[in-house]
Amino acid sequence: MNAILKITEANGSTREIPLDQNRVYLIGRAKDNDVVLNDRRASRKHAHIRVENEKFVLVDGYELDGEIKRSVNKVYVNDEPHLEKELAAGDEITIGTSTMIFVQAAARVDEVPASLDPQPPAAPPPPPSVEPQIPVPSGATGVDLAVTEVEKSVSYDDKPLGNTQFFISGNEIIEKSAKTSAAKEFIPSDQITDAVTPEELKELRRKAQILDMLYEMSKTLGTVFDLKEIFEKATDLVFRVTPSERVVALLADETVDGKILDYSLYPIAAKARDSSSEDLAENSTISRTITQKVMRDKVALLSQDAKTDKQFLGAESIVAQGVRSTICAPLITESNVHGVVYADRLDPFSAFSQEDLELISAVAAQTAVAVETIKAHKRLAREEVARANYSRFMPEYVVKELLDKPDSFKLGGVNQTVTLLFADIRGFTSFSEEENPEKIVGLLNRYFTAMTEIIFENGGTLDKYLGDGLMAIFGAPTASAKDADNAVTTAVAMQKRLVDLNKELKIDGFPEISIGIGLHTGVATIGYIGSEQRSEYTAIGDTVNLASRLESSAKGGQILISEATGKACTETFQIRKCEPLRVKNRVQPVSLFEVKWK
Repeated sequence: MNAILKITEANGSTREIPLDQNRVYLIGRAKDNDVVLNDRRASRKHAHIRVENEKFVLVDGYELDGEIKRSVNKVYVNDEPHLEKELAAGDEITIGTSTMIFVQAAARVDEVPASLDPQPPAAPPPPPSVEPQIPVPSGATGVDLAVTEVEKSVSYDDKPLGNTQFFISGNEIIEKSAKTSAAKEFIPSDQITDAVTPEELKELRRKAQILDMLYEMSKTLGTVFDLKEIFEKATDLVFRVTPSERVVALLADETVDGKILDYSLYPIAAKARDSSSEDLAENSTISRTITQKVMRDKVALLSQDAKTDKQFLGAESIVAQGVRSTICAPLITESNVHGVVYADRLDPFSAFSQEDLELISAVAAQTAVAVETIKAHKRLAREEVARANYSRFMPEYVVKELLDKPDSFKLGGVNQTVTLLFADIRGFTSFSEEENPEKIVGLLNRYFTAMTEIIFENGGTLDKYLGDGLMAIFGAPTASAKDADNAVTTAVAMQKRLVDLNKELKIDGFPEISIGIGLHTGVATIGYIGSEQRSEYTAIGDTVNLASRLESSAKGGQILISEATGKACTETFQIRKCEPLRVKNRVQPVSLFEVKWK
């Protein structure tokens, strides 16, 4: 079966690409890919999709000379990293900051995201009770909902609002929603007396069933983590309890750090009640004036009698379509407004009631809680992946600050004062030539584990492992007045830890090892540096080069620091002056000191 990729790029643009089973599709930033992503976080050739056993399979990387070259930033499906994944309908693929929804081509595709099942939810069977089903709202075509998804994308206009309007504040919506979630019955049966007329009793039962549906919806949505199910239930309920002929759910775009952009909405679901209103619904527009007012003022709005309102005489989105009544309710929670539910009547002689406004507002509020839960779930999943990656190179407190305040770090290249530490095992080359590879790897893993723990304990950032050596930065990404002290303290602790580690290694049949350490303090360029295919957070510049030269001059068991590092220290260390070091391309020798640690 063929399929479709619905793509949303980092800049917010969307498009669809059909997938054929008879070919392979390359995905990446390079222009010769089949799916080109305008996303700097994507590799030039990031992934590909092939067919196996009539199933589409997503593969991280691309094939070169019979080998798979994996991407740098990985491929995520439903917020989990995968090297290979057989795709299922509705799967959300994330590459860099771009997302793709995988859709089976048998489904009807429109502006509604592919994660939404295009088939309308079936009407639930009547409850096993003598109570009548909810009567059809005034003006509705029936409760047997053959809901039809809108085939055309929604468009907006910016005409002014009319005069005849009703509002419900955001606080009222949240309060009523909370009461709905806590309530189970609308009116105690022992309070229904003979004085109640049959019409009143029918209305009370109708309201009780509506409230019961809202209550059940609130319980269901609390366990749902799929937007498809959420908006299926919400849209179905709006059609069942109100005479709406078209319902559109719109979500707000967000920044990378989760800030809502109230002026930017995109459709997540759009449906017409039946085929008779489908033609009007699919060509209709939405009033941006209404949606932005609802988002910014945090109110639910009912625009009434638009046909007769003088201010609507020039508004094609309402008058030309014959829309007499429109309701727009915010997807509002205590913390945010995530979008709107937009419903309207396409019959110019029909209108919504204030009760309809309250019902749609209640449905929107319940839906908003579920949407916020899903966002929180995805955000935590992304943060967990980021935390795992960052924690390999940075101490925990730096990782926490990076996740909490991503804008506080000017990644990408800044000049700042840091202290660089280089450490290297002496005589390791000759040892590695005589031992088998497994033993060498075992020794390095134990050594690096011990040294990395010390670096993190003292607030350093592990830049990289260099064969049998390592490079650490103190003062990036966050700088402090104690960076030089922390670097020297780390060097002393590393030499002391090696004494105990050698005792452990000897028991396991390893030879004794020694390390030389060099430190220098100065200005370096810090940031993500590299190529389009691969980049890493590191430091470059003369400060780095000089620190590396000091390490090369250190003997096993020595810690050599520059005069700049000594002056930057605020604590007292035992040092002795050494012969100045002559460095290539420097006119003056570098003043050198040895830190005594025994």
